[in-house]
Amino acid sequence: MNTTHHKRHARALVSVYNKESVRELAQVLHAFDIEILSAGGTLSYLRKLGIPAKAVEDLTGYPSILGGRVKTLHPLVFGGILGRPGLDSDQYDMDAYGLNAIDMVVVDLYPFEQTLASGASHEEITEQIDIGGISLVRAAAKNFQHVLVVPSVKYFDKMALMLEQQKAHSSLADRKMMAAAAMDITSHYDTAIFHYLNQGEFNVFKESVRQANPLRYGENPHQQAYFYGNPGEIFEQLGGKPLSYNNLLDVDAAMGLMLEFSEPSFAIIKHTNACGVASRERIEDAWTGALAGDPLSTFGGILIANRGISAELAEAIHELFFEVLIAPDFDEEGLSVLGQKKNRILLRSKPFIAPDARFRSVLNGVLWQTQDHKNILPDQWRRPTVRKPDKHQENDLLFANTIVKHLKSNAIALVKNTMLIGIGTGQTSRVDALKQAIAKAHAFNHDLEGAVMASDAFFPFPDCVEIAHQEGIAAVIQPGGSVKDQASVDYCNEAKMAMVFTGNRHFRH
Repeated sequence: MNTTHHKRHARALVSVYNKESVRELAQVLHAFDIEILSAGGTLSYLRKLGIPAKAVEDLTGYPSILGGRVKTLHPLVFGGILGRPGLDSDQYDMDAYGLNAIDMVVVDLYPFEQTLASGASHEEITEQIDIGGISLVRAAAKNFQHVLVVPSVKYFDKMALMLEQQKAHSSLADRKMMAAAAMDITSHYDTAIFHYLNQGEFNVFKESVRQANPLRYGENPHQQAYFYGNPGEIFEQLGGKPLSYNNLLDVDAAMGLMLEFSEPSFAIIKHTNACGVASRERIEDAWTGALAGDPLSTFGGILIANRGISAELAEAIHELFFEVLIAPDFDEEGLSVLGQKKNRILLRSKPFIAPDARFRSVLNGVLWQTQDHKNILPDQWRRPTVRKPDKHQENDLLFANTIVKHLKSNAIALVKNTMLIGIGTGQTSRVDALKQAIAKAHAFNHDLEGAVMASDAFFPFPDCVEIAHQEGIAAVIQPGGSVKDQASVDYCNEAKMAMVFTGNRHFRH
């Protein structure tokens, strides 16, 4: 065995929050005659197991003080961990000050994140900010050439097996790997604490997500991809193949849109854009309306409902090819019908609150922004035209403006009777977006007479309202704010159209 890279461990410091979790590892250490140092509850637990652990207090000559806040913070502990055998100056200090090497550190940090999530008081939360444990982990990781660190209960069983198989030895590669694991644990822990304490005084970008879910590939088969997060918090997958990168993007768009609706609603998403949306008294009728909006684009799409899927609705949906269906519940019989196609992804959604912020990598950095949660309700609209929208038109305008907020810019949404009948998305001119929306509506024989139009941004010229009027569109909703707003208002007055301004743009790139 190459002693430069392999080390037989002789002395371990064990300090864990979850005492029972360390049982197997501690028994392996004891079986190989590795001396164990410990303190507090961990020491008591190990001794109850019949493991003759030694008290840190006996090493340092200091008791646990300040209510347990200070137990291991002592030069005799940290000098033992950080000392470098073979380095003359370190060996001199160790001999001079009576430092004995500690070549393994086993720690389970205080449960800060769990305490925070529990709704505990500020005092309870701050007491769970680990000081001694995280210091031990960092010290051991720094000296990985000589010290093995086991930084979390996540690694206890793995290290117990490794030490048993390798007869209490570790390689340099083992120790370096665990040092990286330690820094992963500590950096995540510190990030969580920072977010709790920071009230906006420090404008820095810090995110840490430790759960990596490998995906089959990215947007295209030659691209590697991961999803970092816990999708199980958002939905339960009831059947089908694993979600892909593109599926997840569409599911995110679908759930973000559906959060906008309280009445029974159904939406169909394709490449993150809504191609069919309808609200009705019955979810079955909402499905019929959403499908009718653009039945061609439904093929291979993502379907989402905010009510349960009945057997009747499942039978109707089953006839079509789609990638994913999301709903808060599924009738048992309906689930049986939908599950006949083994690759079809069925997700039971859980209560979901969209994050307050969104971010993505750009150039050599990150763009961060708050979510576009803003909805301007009818009592906040400015109504500059002579003709005002009636109650039915108000409902359609609000519905259209909600949808256009979720379309890629430049975007236009055409709506009639709370049903999407035409979209223009991702166009380089607003006129092109409107023409695309009209073409979509005509392709599926939708009557635009009396329909309404929503735009994600203002009209720089009156050309869009002119085109809309020629198609029979009766009312328009847009942010306003152009220096030529009055030209659009004048045209609407001449054409006896209603137009409202929200004062709120909804660009989406």
